[in-house]
Amino acid sequence: MSIATKTGDQGTTGLMYNRRVSKTCARVEAYGSVDELNTALGLVRATANSNFVGTHVLTIQKDLVVLMGELATLDEDLPRYVQSGFSILTSDYTQKLDELVAEIESRKVSFKGWATPGANLNSAALDLARTACRRSERRIASLLESGAIKNHQILVYLNRLSDALWLLARWVETEYEKPASSS
Repeated sequence: MSIATKTGDQGTTGLMYNRRVSKTCARVEAYGSVDELNTALGLVRATANSNFVGTHVLTIQKDLVVLMGELATLDEDLPRYVQSGFSILTSDYTQKLDELVAEIESRKVSFKGWATPGANLNSAALDLARTACRRSERRIASLLESGAIKNHQILVYLNRLSDALWLLARWVETEYEKPASSS
């Protein structure tokens, strides 16, 4: 089967369970934003000089696949989705981010005032991912406000993720600034 199915040639795209919606649908915009975030995190991993960053970011990317699958499923199809063996985002995912935030903060991250992205390639990639995360947050907030989705935990997760990405960027900058002998 070819990747070029041509089913979207008329401006629609498929959700789970053969549901078709406009490519301009707010739900599609939301999971598209999360896809962009996941791609930005791929850049973070590709530029990481630290196993700490790479390992945690890969875990987050896998969590975002769960989130995108949930967003690509209409609420009325979620019971079927879960019965099919797929996961939905729960507070357990956010708890992992809370633990990551605590771990980063325990590493004595230094920062003063507002951060200016670009101190090094990896921290800049993290800041790019953070801004993509904030856009995803706004898309999810809109879906929640309209009632198109019900799982508020998605918004909580993305809010915590943007915090974690900001801290990771500052940690990478702190590590980058250390003299080589003290790494």
